[in-house]
Amino acid sequence: MIDDLTRNPVLHGLVPDRLQPQRRKIMLEDFDLPVDIGFHAFEIGTPQRLRVNVEVWLAATHFPQCDTVAEAWDYDVLRTAILALVAGRRFNLQETVAHEIYELVAARQGVEAVRVSTRKPDIYPDCAAVGVELSSF
Repeated sequence: MIDDLTRNPVLHGLVPDRLQPQRRKIMLEDFDLPVDIGFHAFEIGTPQRLRVNVEVWLAATHFPQCDTVAEAWDYDVLRTAILALVAGRRFNLQETVAHEIYELVAARQGVEAVRVSTRKPDIYPDCAAVGVELSSF
């Protein structure tokens, strides 16, 4: 027979202070979305695949301390906000898209650091992608 301690081990308080988490990060990785982007005549009006990466370092007070949905940072909200930001818009530069996503994330409560990158993976046959990155560090 398995006792309660085996099924639900209590681990709180066992991690030494030197091993406590120092940073807390959530991310949206390799999010591909169609964006009307580019300044060349052949790019205008022809959406291209843009790959977006967002890393968000959160204050301990804004990182879930228990396993409840109410404490979670909602990834769907982040993803939907990025989709809404680019929907029906035209951009000349990746720098502009990255900057607007950066501001969208950095303005949220509890954010301590941010990194946003965008890449166009379909530009050159001999390159994985071309892109830009913004970070607060």
